[in-house]
Amino acid sequence: MSPIVRAFFDRPTGSLQYVFHCPATKKAAIVDPVWNFYPEAGAVTTESADEILAYVEAEGLEVVWVLDTHPHADHFSAAPYLSQKLGAPTAIGEKVTDVQKLWKGLYHLGDDFPTDGSQWDRLFAEGDEFMVGEIPVRVMFSPGHTLASITYVAGDAAFVHDTFMMPESGTSRADFPGGSTEDLWTSLRAILDLPGDTRLYIGHDYPDEGQAPEYMATVAEHRLRNRHVKDGIGKAEFIAIRDARDATLPLPTRMLAALQVNIRGGRLPEAEADGHSYLRIPVGKFEPR
Repeated sequence: MSPIVRAFFDRPTGSLQYVFHCPATKKAAIVDPVWNFYPEAGAVTTESADEILAYVEAEGLEVVWVLDTHPHADHFSAAPYLSQKLGAPTAIGEKVTDVQKLWKGLYHLGDDFPTDGSQWDRLFAEGDEFMVGEIPVRVMFSPGHTLASITYVAGDAAFVHDTFMMPESGTSRADFPGGSTEDLWTSLRAILDLPGDTRLYIGHDYPDEGQAPEYMATVAEHRLRNRHVKDGIGKAEFIAIRDARDATLPLPTRMLAALQVNIRGGRLPEAEADGHSYLRIPVGKFEPR
């Protein structure tokens, strides 16, 4: 059965969020929701997540999962907010514990910071399966962009996060701490082994102001024309292309704020005595680009 998919776009970060649902049962899942963060003011708001809530209500959907594909570097995850509003469990891939350990060190967090993934209700392993109504969903481990990235294959749709971009743009970067161009290649090729008519829903697009984002192309379309990994491009060529491109990219402006929230499952650090949370910015651990 084919899920009905609705995309939501957060223009400041170029992030795509999704709601997919079973047309027979109206059961649904949310993928990669955004909790809006404004670094210039240190402010957080819920307009993107509230747009999803309004859609869920208007369509009469029952959300049974709130899913993240990985700990994001460009936005805060709204998974806890939506979980609380909808009564649905949260989930991410089990390798998130490795990301927590890595960034715990980078942020010099205390020994009491848990790195066991307990901030989520479920940690998925490679090959795990679950149902959203009558839609079977399978988990694929797809690292490279991060250590923990997973893909959700829901019927004939796959939510591939920061692996592919649209075919004209190629693929996502692999230069963050814990990233690996070689692992990304392996993940991309595994996704391209899905049936040719599988719809691949990507994590980001960066259209010009006033233009709508693009966010879906089929496996067959990627194999035919993806500029980085179309059929005929080998592993060594891909690694050279990807590494050269990554060397030119600045770090995301929200990365150092976002990762400390997202390794907490989308929660701010505990409030201090004045009732406010404070974010840590490690100084001197990353080179300017």
